[in-house]
Amino acid sequence: MPATISAFFDPDTATVSYILADPATRQAAIIDSVLDYDAPSGRTDRRSVDKLIAHLREHDLTLQWILETHVHADHLSAAPLLRAEMGGMIGIGSHIPDVQRFMAPVFGTELPERQPFDRLFEDEDRFHVGRIEVRVLHTPGHTPACCSYIAEDAAFVGDTLFMPDFGTARCDFPGGDAHAMYRSIRRILDLPPETRIFVGHDYPGDRRQAAWESTVAEQRARNKHVHDGVDEAEFVEMRTARDKTLKLPALIIPSVQCNIRAGQLPEADEKGRRYLKVPIDTL
Repeated sequence: MPATISAFFDPDTATVSYILADPATRQAAIIDSVLDYDAPSGRTDRRSVDKLIAHLREHDLTLQWILETHVHADHLSAAPLLRAEMGGMIGIGSHIPDVQRFMAPVFGTELPERQPFDRLFEDEDRFHVGRIEVRVLHTPGHTPACCSYIAEDAAFVGDTLFMPDFGTARCDFPGGDAHAMYRSIRRILDLPPETRIFVGHDYPGDRRQAAWESTVAEQRARNKHVHDGVDEAEFVEMRTARDKTLKLPALIIPSVQCNIRAGQLPEADEKGRRYLKVPIDTL
């Protein structure tokens, strides 16, 4: 029985979350969950995470893993909420300490004494969702800790690749590297051509409906930034120029200071109030 993959698109952040499940054992993994956050009011909302929980319960699935492809700068992770309510272990790439060491001082964030992520995956690590073997690829470039998860014929690539008509993710965040991004992408595109690529975001605008699945063959033929024939120097020149025109993500300030703590919100004060910090003239 092949794995089942269910996608959940959040239009507010253009994020796609996935549930990967093993029908034989009813074990599941959630990849890149979203905790909704309204910046003007400072209020969180459960509508996206409740859809994930409802799916788990409807299909009688046990949550084994809560996986992050990287520290997201455009949405808050719902990982701690999911772990508290549904169980499971939170996993991310093993280079997360590099991101934490750099970003914690930027936001004046205190990291827990113990690593807040339950499992740090090394390149080429293997683990299982039920009977399904998952292979981890270290795919830095967007951030130093980005990783992709390969399960059967599916690759969950986070922000490394987007749909072919949108191209690739930015590389100008701290620790980002367009050279590393190109090499990471080529590693993904060396997978079998029929491999299904599941992206972390889609930005369709008014051109088409949101989409999140392509194949290695489609990406190699049609990705506007890295189709076959684009070499590393050409990609780096394009990516560097494009990144200079991009604004920071709207939710970068709340997202990063929580997500380097595996999605944990700031500690509450004696009155139960939580506060985020806003760096001035820093980002």
